[in-house]
Amino acid sequence: MTQISNMLIPALIFYIVAMGLSQKKDIYACFTKGAKEGIKTVAGIVPTLIGLMVAVGVLRASGFLEFAGKYLGIVIGYFADGFPNELVSLFVVKLFSSSAATGLALDIFKEYGTDSFAGLATSLALASTETVFYTMSVYFMAIKVTKTRWTLGGALLSTCAGLIASVILAGLLV
Repeated sequence: MTQISNMLIPALIFYIVAMGLSQKKDIYACFTKGAKEGIKTVAGIVPTLIGLMVAVGVLRASGFLEFAGKYLGIVIGYFADGFPNELVSLFVVKLFSSSAATGLALDIFKEYGTDSFAGLATSLALASTETVFYTMSVYFMAIKVTKTRWTLGGALLSTCAGLIASVILAGLLV
């Protein structure tokens, strides 16, 4: 299997070049045109990325995300006794930053273990959810969408469904 995966990308590249040559296209010109468009896209996204990273850094350094997670955890604790507050913090942080959520996940793994309820729920939640605000800001900025309509609501609803499913599955697996 490893040999197949190692050969797949070069085979795909050779296939693309062969198709270009068979259709008598200027492959290098097509490549440079695509690269120029890619650089323009990156240049358009960079300000949004920097702003989002700064905002997440400020929220995390100020302790707001942990504060919000703690108090949301208390509210959730009324409905689900014994639910770890760290998971709530992780779920809140995951909406904004995957790397920050990974850092929190490592802390959860160290404290509770990877095979615990908290560890399994963390793994499942990180695999089944998306960084909603990051993804929306980057992709909508790239294609210049200003009216997101129902995207945020749908993304938050699907994230909640993923989080609920990850908690239920983790409970079944423990």
